[in-house]
Amino acid sequence: MAEDIRYSGEIDYTDVQHTMQLAAEMNSDWHTEEEVREYLRQITGSDIPDTVRVFTPFHINYGKSTTFGKDSFVNFGCTFLALGGITIEDGVFIGPHCVLATEYHPEDPAHRHELRTKPIVVKRNAWLGASVKVLAGVTIGENAIVAAGSVVTKDVPDNMVVAGSPAKVIRPIDPNK
Repeated sequence: MAEDIRYSGEIDYTDVQHTMQLAAEMNSDWHTEEEVREYLRQITGSDIPDTVRVFTPFHINYGKSTTFGKDSFVNFGCTFLALGGITIEDGVFIGPHCVLATEYHPEDPAHRHELRTKPIVVKRNAWLGASVKVLAGVTIGENAIVAAGSVVTKDVPDNMVVAGSPAKVIRPIDPNK
């Protein structure tokens, strides 16, 4: 798990507002894949490879700390709470209605109104099934599969299938399946 980072307000709230405005525009009508990639370039402030595919609606609150690798795919209805940074490496598949949440609040009621963040990394060729939730500070290993509906609270090893809430290792990936 990544080190705990207390949100210090270093991110300008106008950047968050601008990101949400661009996302709303992107989601407001049908757009070609190239138009969606152009919105993502504006949202992230970085290059988006021409092989990235994101189906709308796609919800994101902060794009400047989000990266998409080549040949990555994000299906309908996903939400990225990305103040802590989200890295999507090459070849990643993200199923419909997934949530990647880098932000959280402490349990202690005296500090519960504090916003804290930890980055999320989804490594090369990982696959998140439908409605997966990935929590702050988690790294999904290379080639890993996260079963639909799982809640991932801890790092997922490379080449493993995980499932459940909280997600647990079920088995290694079987190349014959």
